[in-house]
Amino acid sequence: MYRGTKRAWAKSFSLLASGAFHSFGSRSVLEPPIRLSGERQIAVGDGVFVGSGSWLQVLTSDDRVRVRIGSGTSIVGGCTLSAAESIVVGERVLMARNVYIADHMHAFDDPARAVLDQGVNRVAAVEIGDGAWLGQNVVVGPGVRIGRGAVVGANSVVLDDVPDRCVAVGAPARVVRELDAEAAEPAATAESAG
Repeated sequence: MYRGTKRAWAKSFSLLASGAFHSFGSRSVLEPPIRLSGERQIAVGDGVFVGSGSWLQVLTSDDRVRVRIGSGTSIVGGCTLSAAESIVVGERVLMARNVYIADHMHAFDDPARAVLDQGVNRVAAVEIGDGAWLGQNVVVGPGVRIGRGAVVGANSVVLDDVPDRCVAVGAPARVVRELDAEAAEPAATAESAG
């Protein structure tokens, strides 16, 4: 009963909220409570799930789409996507809990003013490739491209690009292996043995 009621509430909320977005695909669900800002500049594909406690935010106010979430993407919950320029999340991306993606950083150079009052700087577009997986508590900074099918380990801070089909971990994150190279090794060994 509880789960059915919660699902019905999330679907009803999504239907009501969908008209506020630039576009909102069929079968997409926003699970409340959720924080939204700048919905007119957010495009959501088909079959997207955004879990409770998440925050989708656009800092500018113009007619340009600043956040684009590809079809089939699952954003588990407690995640933040904050855009001043552009965040593009590909199709079928998986984000674990508490992922934070921002295409900007807070300015903090003036010691006489609170950081909150200094605005943002280092604004640069972010792209998450199709089929990527971001583990729990991952932070993605401005100007980063995470490649197709890449995996970013839990608690990693990504400040540089991660190539397609690679695993990156750490703070700052670094590539620790290539997924396709591992799959190719047994075939290469068999050929050289023949």
